[in-house]
Formats: sequence, C-alpha cells, structure tokens
Amino acid sequence: MDIIERSLPLFDEIVIGVGTNSEKKYMFPLEKRLAFIEGALAKHQKVSIMWYEGLTTDFCKKIQADFIIRGLRNPADFEFEKAIAHTNRLLSGIETVFLLTSAQTSFISSSIVREIITNHGDYSSMVPPSVQI
Repeated sequence: MDIIERSLPLFDEIVIGVGTNSEKKYMFPLEKRLAFIEGALAKHQKVSIMWYEGLTTDFCKKIQADFIIRGLRNPADFEFEKAIAHTNRLLSGIETVFLLTSAQTSFISSSIVREIITNHGDYSSMVPPSVQI
C-alpha cells in the first residue's frame, strides 16, 4: 500500500498486475487475493487490478504499460530486483521504477505475515483492513 500510494502522483494510471506462479504455494486462492487488493484500493480511482499468467513483460506489453513499479525494503531486495529489471528491459524495453519502502513498513514481508496468520497472531497492524480475515 505504501508503494502504491506514493506512486499515485507519479503516474496517470496504475495497474496492479497479480501474476500466477506455478512454483509458489499461495495461502489464499487467486479470487480471494484479488478481493483483498480491490478492497484495499477501492478509494483510488487511478488504480485498477488485473491478473495474468506468463511473463510480466508480456502482460505489460498487452496493457501497454511503460513502467513496472517495484518496492525495495533492503539491499537484498535490490540485488534480486536489479537482475529482474535488467532482464525485463532486455526482453521488452520496459523500465522498472524502484521506490524505497517507508521506515514504518520496511520490515513487513508476506512470509512474516503468513507466519503470524498461521500461528493465530495479531497481524492487523501489518495489512489493510480488507485483508484482515
């Protein structure tokens, strides 16, 4: 949410692309994940949500996106995301824009939130109200 809200003044439109990764085990089905995102972003008229399969660059070409926005929490994120950004630019010419997460949210990751949910802990301060189940 931090990255999306800070991206709003930078772009005319933002499309949240929810990709499917056959090698990833999701905690929630696609429909539920889309509902979480839609609920969290309902007030933002410049934001739309779409799901896709396959390469992110193919999706970007299909919707005529010029940029990919990615958030960085730490140096390890940067090293990982840098390789992906170079590959995406090579494959498609699409540039990646990196924004640093705010200090208040930089420690939050999906792995941490999943662990808290699985162990019935209080994760409410780490996710938007639409995600609180």
